[in-house]
Amino acid sequence: MKQKRHLHATELPAPTDDTTATLTGLALTPRNAKDVALRADQSAERAARDVLRECLAQIAANISVVLQSDDPEGPHQLRIGLRRLRSVFSVFRPVLRCREMQRLGDEARWLGQEVGSLRDLDVIAGDLVARERQRHPEEPCFQALAERLQALAHEQREHLRQILVDERVPHFLADVDRFIEQRGWLDPFDIGQTRRLAMPVRELARYALDKRWQKVLLHADRLASLTREERHELRKDLKKLRYPAEVFASLYPVKRTAPFLDTLKKLQTVFGDLNDAATLKTLFTETALSRAADMATQRAMGWMIGASLTQAESGWAGVMPVWQRLEQQRRFWRRR
Repeated sequence: MKQKRHLHATELPAPTDDTTATLTGLALTPRNAKDVALRADQSAERAARDVLRECLAQIAANISVVLQSDDPEGPHQLRIGLRRLRSVFSVFRPVLRCREMQRLGDEARWLGQEVGSLRDLDVIAGDLVARERQRHPEEPCFQALAERLQALAHEQREHLRQILVDERVPHFLADVDRFIEQRGWLDPFDIGQTRRLAMPVRELARYALDKRWQKVLLHADRLASLTREERHELRKDLKKLRYPAEVFASLYPVKRTAPFLDTLKKLQTVFGDLNDAATLKTLFTETALSRAADMATQRAMGWMIGASLTQAESGWAGVMPVWQRLEQQRRFWRRR
């Protein structure tokens, strides 16, 4: 029997077969986020349901991948899925206004940090160190560092796998699924909820994207003189803008969304180099790895710190033209 509190809003359709399959662990290859086709006449509640289902499907599928494969794309896509889930919670919070979202978001943040520890090692070993080895094949020190990083990654992968099969993560997945399918945001004592849930999704999109764009402008106003800490904050603001921009992009013509999103991605690449340099430096100077006894590893770590900073600063030198292009782009969500 349906609970009485479910009667004051429109009944929602059942989950898709794709969501069900990933929750039962059938997905064995890394799963990227899929576009959710939102409609301009859709309510904010229905849009939230559709997007949350996609987030959960991506998370569940990539948990299966991490458990059964050493493919580094698994942790990468799992972290993206967890970040997208938190972003969606944030975007739809003005409509859903539910405490349970805060708890589930906190769980997603915790799991994302655990996954991120492995992903950072995969990036440093598989991308950054491998790039320097290719550039300098005559330099033997990178082999010693690569072996140490691979050993650390193996330990972290096994640690993460244990976390994923312990009670906390399965309960988290079940709670998110229950929250979506049983509409855990409904509150019979919230007399304004029905009106909020029926809000046209394009109205919410405009509000959410305006808010995040203004935060970007606040930090980017002094782009040329930003400290490294301020650059980091701007990087996070750009990421918080990109996720909802991609979620809501299907509401608008591609010819309006593509130029903005393409430029935003190019700008994020520059900030990604800055983040890689900071992550690498932290790993090599503030963890047990910094106490490596052999000279080859020490030499390679010093080399990598210098190379990553050079790469980051080189990219930053060209950031202003890219930012100016983004700033001059017409905001696709503002035009009718």
